[in-house]
Order: sequence, then structure tokens, then C-alpha cells
Amino acid sequence: VLLVQSGGGLVQPGGSLRLSCAGSGFNFGDYWMSWVRQAPGKGLEWVSRINSRGRNIFYSDSVKGRFTISRDNAKNTWYLQMNYVQVGDTAVYYCLSKGFWGQGAHVAVSS
Repeated sequence: VLLVQSGGGLVQPGGSLRLSCAGSGFNFGDYWMSWVRQAPGKGLEWVSRINSRGRNIFYSDSVKGRFTISRDNAKNTWYLQMNYVQVGDTAVYYCLSKGFWGQGAHVAVSS
């Protein structure tokens, strides 16, 4: 099983960024997919999750209304669209599913 992340980088406050996570080695379409993040010096924070069919979606209060999780089962990929980012969104973002984690993507929000 392998989860490979892409995206991330430096973005200005109010800007947008999209993270991607491509899975391989398991039946992707059967599982919930999640995003979590870890800000500098802090613990892990759950961000969002989406069920296998994409019909049940949940967000943490800190990102609700600004971030959008989605998935493309045909591509074995899921996404986190981050809009109106804030300095407080600065963190390493991880995708995870079925107990497996991506390698992480650094997101830095700064002017």
C-alpha cells in the first residue's frame, strides 16, 4: 500500500492551494479517506474525511467553509482544496486511509 501526496508549498493569506493524495495497492473505493495536519510545535489535528462514495463529508470547525475534500475513485486519488487560507493553516498535511499515511506535504501560509 502506498499513499503519495502532491501539492503544498507557500501561499499568501487568502490564497488557495490544492493537495492531492494518490493511493495504490488496495481497493481504494471501499474506504474512508481523511486529511489531518500538524502545525509546528503542536499535535495532530483532524481536518476532514470523506466516505467511500463521497456522500458523507465532515470538516473540523477550523476549516469548515474554506476547505473542500473530494475524491476520484477512478483515479484512486483524493483531494483537499484549501481556499481563503490563514496563517493558522500552516502545517504539515497528511492523507490517510485504512491505517496508511501519506508522506506529508508542507503548507506555509505567509505574506
